[in-house]
Amino acid sequence: MANKEDAEPATRRPRSVRVNSLFSEDELIEDYYDAPPAIGGSSWSDDVPCSGSIPGDGMEGPSADLPLSPTIKAGWLDKNPPQGSYIYQKRWVKLDADYLRYFDSEKDAYSKRFIPVSSISRIASVGDQKFEVVTNNRNFVFRAESDADRNEWIRTLQQIVEERKSKAPDRTSVSLSTNGAADPADKSGFLELRGFKHKLFVAVAGDKVFLYKNAEDYRLGIGITYIEMNVGNVKEVDRRGFDLTTPYRIFSFSADSDQEKEEWVEAMQQSIAEALSNSEVAERIWAVESNRFCADCGSPKPDWASINLCVVICKRCAGEHRGLGPGITKVRSLKMDRKVWTEELIELFQHLGNAVANQFWAANVPPSEAIAPTSSSCERRRFLIAKYREGKYRRYHPLFGNQQELDRALCAAVTTSDLAETQALLFCGAAVTCSTGDPQCPTPLALAEKSGQRLQMEFLLHNKTSEMPRLELGGSEEKPYSVPLPSVTHHGFLYKTPSMAKPVGERKGQEEFSRRWCTLQDGVLSYYESDRNAVPNGEVRAEEIVCLVSHPPHAHGIESTFEVYIESERLYLFGLESPDAAREWLKSIAKSFVHPRAEELLALDFERIGRLHYKGGLNLERAKEGWFALAGSSLHVCLEDGERQEPLQLRKLQELSIQGDNEVLVLVERRRTLYIQGERKLDFLGWVQAIQKAAGSSGDTLSEQQLTESDVPLLVDRCIGYITQCGLTSEGIYRKSGQNSKTTNLLEILRRDARSVRLKEGEHQVDDVANTLKRFFRDLGDGLFTGRWGKDWLRATALEDEEAKIGEYRRLLSTLPTVNRATLKALINHLFRVQLFSSENQMNTHNLAIVFGPTLFQTDGKDYKAGRVVEDLINHYMKIFDVNDQEMKKQQDEIMAIMKMREAASSGTQQAGDFICTVYLEEKKTEAEQHVKIPATMTAEELTFEILDRRKIVMKEKDYWSCFEVNEREEAERPLHYSEKVLPILHCLGTESYLVVKKQLSMENMLIYLASRVGDCKHGMMKFREERNLLGLGLSTGFHDRYFILNHTCLRLYKEVRSHKPEKEWPVRNLKVYLGIKKKLRPPTCWGFTVFYENEKHEKQQWYLCCDTQADLREWFATFLHVQNGGALWPSETSKVRTSRSQQDSRLGNISLIPLRGNESEMRNSVAAFATDPLTLLRNV
Repeated sequence: MANKEDAEPATRRPRSVRVNSLFSEDELIEDYYDAPPAIGGSSWSDDVPCSGSIPGDGMEGPSADLPLSPTIKAGWLDKNPPQGSYIYQKRWVKLDADYLRYFDSEKDAYSKRFIPVSSISRIASVGDQKFEVVTNNRNFVFRAESDADRNEWIRTLQQIVEERKSKAPDRTSVSLSTNGAADPADKSGFLELRGFKHKLFVAVAGDKVFLYKNAEDYRLGIGITYIEMNVGNVKEVDRRGFDLTTPYRIFSFSADSDQEKEEWVEAMQQSIAEALSNSEVAERIWAVESNRFCADCGSPKPDWASINLCVVICKRCAGEHRGLGPGITKVRSLKMDRKVWTEELIELFQHLGNAVANQFWAANVPPSEAIAPTSSSCERRRFLIAKYREGKYRRYHPLFGNQQELDRALCAAVTTSDLAETQALLFCGAAVTCSTGDPQCPTPLALAEKSGQRLQMEFLLHNKTSEMPRLELGGSEEKPYSVPLPSVTHHGFLYKTPSMAKPVGERKGQEEFSRRWCTLQDGVLSYYESDRNAVPNGEVRAEEIVCLVSHPPHAHGIESTFEVYIESERLYLFGLESPDAAREWLKSIAKSFVHPRAEELLALDFERIGRLHYKGGLNLERAKEGWFALAGSSLHVCLEDGERQEPLQLRKLQELSIQGDNEVLVLVERRRTLYIQGERKLDFLGWVQAIQKAAGSSGDTLSEQQLTESDVPLLVDRCIGYITQCGLTSEGIYRKSGQNSKTTNLLEILRRDARSVRLKEGEHQVDDVANTLKRFFRDLGDGLFTGRWGKDWLRATALEDEEAKIGEYRRLLSTLPTVNRATLKALINHLFRVQLFSSENQMNTHNLAIVFGPTLFQTDGKDYKAGRVVEDLINHYMKIFDVNDQEMKKQQDEIMAIMKMREAASSGTQQAGDFICTVYLEEKKTEAEQHVKIPATMTAEELTFEILDRRKIVMKEKDYWSCFEVNEREEAERPLHYSEKVLPILHCLGTESYLVVKKQLSMENMLIYLASRVGDCKHGMMKFREERNLLGLGLSTGFHDRYFILNHTCLRLYKEVRSHKPEKEWPVRNLKVYLGIKKKLRPPTCWGFTVFYENEKHEKQQWYLCCDTQADLREWFATFLHVQNGGALWPSETSKVRTSRSQQDSRLGNISLIPLRGNESEMRNSVAAFATDPLTLLRNV
C-alpha cells in the first residue's frame, strides 16, 4: 500500500505539471527551499529551469558527459503528488544497475531523488498505469503513459533488483548493509548549502559526494543527488565557506567551523584525486578474489596497498598503516602512485596478495580482536600494531629462533617460486642481506637474480629496510623504538588552530586561534576545551610526531607560535603570548619524541627538529633514519648509528638541489654529500623551504652572506673570479662604471642566491660585474673594516715608521671578525693581481686605492686616508697577510698561465681540437650541469671520471657509472662505450640531445648474461616497426612480429622463424642502438630500442624493436654491445685511467668552461667566441 501522501483521489485523474527544484516532491519544499539570488541571469524558482539544467539545442543530457553506470531504462513518468496534492508532477526517470533516479528534465545533470536498487524490496502494480516501488521505510508511486509501459518498467525493475540481490552489494559508493545502515563514508555530516533554509546531510564516499535530506535518509541510503567528482573542483571562499564547482552547477557550502571546513575541503580534494586516478592497476590486482576486500578489516574495493607486506588495504586502514612507519609498512595508492607499480610488483600482488599474506600474518587472530569495516581508528591502530609490528597473530616458521638455519633456508627459497615460504622466513627473522657463502652471489637478492626469480627479487627489494616483528613486553605495544622514550610532563593553556593537511600559507589572525587546556603526559599531548573538562577534544601521541617547528616572534596573531607535524601528514599550530613559556613547551615536546641517541640536539636553540630518511657516506644503497635540527644556518645531524657528525654549514654548501619529483634534497659540502629523502610530503616540504632559506643570504652584513669554504662571501668570490679571468687587462677596470640597471639587477640576483649564479662572458660585461662588487662593499652593513675599528685603520696611516705601520695593520687585521678578515685578504689579493697588469689596464696601485678607499670605508672621498690604507695594504700585501713563498708562487703560476693564454690567443698558437660542452650529472638540471673541456683524445670513460671527480663521488666496485647520449626528441638514450671518443659525438649532437653521466643499472645483469651464454649469436622474435622515409614509404602503421638473428657481423630480419631468406640485413658496425621508443608510436611493450642505420653513402634509416620482457631487452642490448665492441663491455681496470688523468696541468684545476652544444654551426660560433678571449678557461681559478 502507498503512504498517505501517495493516495490518489478517485474522483478525477489529476493533471501532470512540471516543477523545478533540487528537492523531490516528497519533501516539504517550502521548509527547505529558499531561492538564492540570480546567478548568470537566472535564479532557482519553480517557473524557470534550475541551474542543474544544461541549456543547448539537441543535447542528450549529462549521461554522455558523466561516467555513470550505463542506463538500462529511461523515460517520462508521472510522480505521485507531494502531501496528497491532486496535481501529478512529470519526471524524467532513469534506471541503471545501481540507482533509480528521477529528474526535472532529461537534460538535468543532478537528480531530485535517487533510490538505491539494493534498498528496493518490492515492485508492484497499484492501479491503472501506476506502479509502486517499495523500500525499507518509504513507498514511491509512479504513473506511466500506458499499461504496457508500466508493465515494462515493472519487469525491468524486478529483473535488476533480483540480479542485485544475487551479487555482493559492492557497486554503489555508499553500499547498504543488512540492517540498512550505510557503511562509513570518508567524511559525512551536516552542511549548509546556499539556497536552502535547513542543512543537508552530506557524505563524501570514494569518487562521489552524496546529498541527503537528513541523517536518517543517509542511513537508509535514499538521497537527493550525488556529484561525480571527476568533473569537480573545490575552492575555499571565506572562513567557513567553500565552493564545489562542476560544469553544470556551483554548490556553495558552509561548515560550522574553520576546522570543519578544512576537513571537508581535504576530503573532497581527495575524492577528486581518486576520481581522476588511474584504476588500471587496481583492476588487475582486484582480479584476484581475496584482493577485493581489505586484508585487515574486510572493506570492499580497497584501493591502497602495503608494497612490502603485499597486502591490499582500505583507505582507513592505510592511514593507520602510515602511523606504523615505513620500516614496518610502505603504503602506496593503487590508483594514484602510478610510478611504483611496475609489472613485477603487480604480478607479486597477484601471486601473494591478501589470501597468502593473511595465511601468515593473520593465522591466529581471535574473533574478539578482529576488526570490521565499521571499527574505529583506535581499534584499527591497536589491531595493526599487534598484527604487523608485533607479529602477534603470525604463523611461526618451524625454524623460528634459529638465525643460521633461517638464513640458510631463505637462500634456498629465493631460488624457487615459493613466495609464501620467503615471506614466512623473512618475517620470522631471516636476514634479507645475509651471507650466502657464494662470492659470485653474496646475497639472497643476487641468488634470486641468478635463478631468474623476478618476483623473489621484487619482494626482497621492497623489504631491504623492513623491520622484523617484535613482541613488546610490559604492555608497551605502541612504542616504535627499542629504547624507551623519557617520560615528560607539562601542562598549561595554549592557543590552537584546527589541524591542517597542508602548510600554513598565510598569517593566522588571533581570532583564528582557540584557547585550550593542554597536557603532555605519558607520551600523549592532549588538548581540552578547558581545564575543567575530563575528556580531551583530541590528542597527539609522541611516537607519531615527526617534526617540531618554532616560528619567529609575531609570525601569526599570537606572539610565539610553533607547529607539530605527525606521521599521518597533518600539522597542528599552537601559540602562546609568552616567549619563555612557548620555549618551555617546545623543549618538553621535543624531549618527549626525540630518540635518546639524538638528545644532544635538544640543547640547541633549534628552529626545526625532527626525523628524516637520508643516504650518505659510502653506503647509498639503503635509506636510514636520522635526527636533524636546524639552528641558524647550521644543520645538525644525528645519524642512525649514533655517530657524531659535524654540523653542515648551509651557507657554505657547494650545491643545494632537489632531485626527482621533489623527493630528494641534495646537500653537497666539500668533503661529504647528504641525500635527504621525502617519505612524507608535508614535513619534507617544510624542511626543504627552511634549509633553502637558511642556506641563502639573510642580511646585508658579511657574516649573513653565502660563503665559500675559506669564509669569503660567494658574491665576492664570483665577481673576483670573473674579473680575474675576463677583465684583468680591461682598460680602466673598476674606474669605469657599468650600466646602472644591469648592476642593480645583478647585485639583486647574487644577493638572493649567489650559489646558483654562473657569470659567463657574453652574458655579463666586465664593467657591470666590477661595478656590482664596488656597490656591494659600499652598501655593506657595518662596512668591511667595521664601525668599531674603521677609524683606527685610518689613524694608522699617520705612523711614519713603515714597520710600525705594518705592525699596526696586522694588529687591526687580527681584531676583525673571521669573515671580514678572509674577505679583506681575498679582495687585496685580487687588487694585487690587477695592478700587475697596470701597463694594459691603466690601474696601478694608486689608482685602485683612489677607487676602493671611499668604497670600503663608505666615505664621500674627501678623506685621503681611506685611499692610503688601501694603497698600503696592496703594497705590503705579503707581510700584512702572512703570504708565504709557496702561496705566492701559486698565485704567480696562475698569473703566468693567464699571460700564456693571452699570448697564445694573440699569436694564433692555441691548441686546436679542444671543445667545451655541457655535461649533466644524473639528470638534466641547471644545478647538475658541468662545463667540460673535451680534447680530441678524450674517451667516454675519461669524461665520466672528470665529472665524478668534480663532484667528489667515489666509484665503488659495483657502481657502473657511464656517459649517456640522450635524444629528447626520440625519447631514447645510448650508453657510450668506455673507449668511445667523445669529440665526434659532440659534432653530431642535435639541439635536442645532450650528454649525461649516471649509473648504468643494467650493466651487471648484462655482464652476468654474457658470461653465462653459449656462443656469440642471439636470435628470437621481436616486434618491428620501420620509420616512414622521406618518400612516404615504409611500415608506418604499427609493429609487426619478426624473427631476428644477430651475429658478430650483421643483424638479419626474417618474416617468420621458418623463413630461409632474410628480408633485410644490416652490418652491425653501421648501427647505433638506443634504449627507448617515443610514446606517440604506441609501442606494444615498454621494453624497446630505437635503431639508427647509416650506410657508406650516408643514407639513413630509422626503425624500432620491442621485446616482450625486460630480460629480453637486456640480453639483446648486451649482445649488440658485445659484437660492436669486440666483447669488451666494461674496462677490467679503471685505476689506470684515473691515474693518467691526474697528470694534467694542475694549475688550471677544475675549470668552468664555455658551454658548447647544439649543431655544428652553433659549436663553431662558440669556438670562435672562445678564440677571441681564451681567458674564459680560467673563470674558476
